[in-house]
Amino acid sequence: MSRKRRSFTTKYKVEAARRVIDSGRTIAEVARELGINEGLLGRWVADERRRIEAAATSGDQPLTAAERTELARLRRQVSEQEKDIAFFKKASAYFAANQQE
Repeated sequence: MSRKRRSFTTKYKVEAARRVIDSGRTIAEVARELGINEGLLGRWVADERRRIEAAATSGDQPLTAAERTELARLRRQVSEQEKDIAFFKKASAYFAANQQE
């Protein structure tokens, strides 16, 4: 029987890598805690460190943990508001069509 291959979102990968980078804990500790392979987490950490380094060389500052949390909250809020707007557009079109009858 074959095992289903697990896939991880980019957000999950970044958050896992930031656990290692921000906390100063070893990759092995965090990998055990998350139940993933050390090599996999090591690649994610290396990718995140390269991203941070690239941001630093271009003059940008990487986001702090608080800023990342706020950004995620705002993205969720925007998504919810876009859904509300789409609903209200459909509702207004429905009522406009029924009003003319």
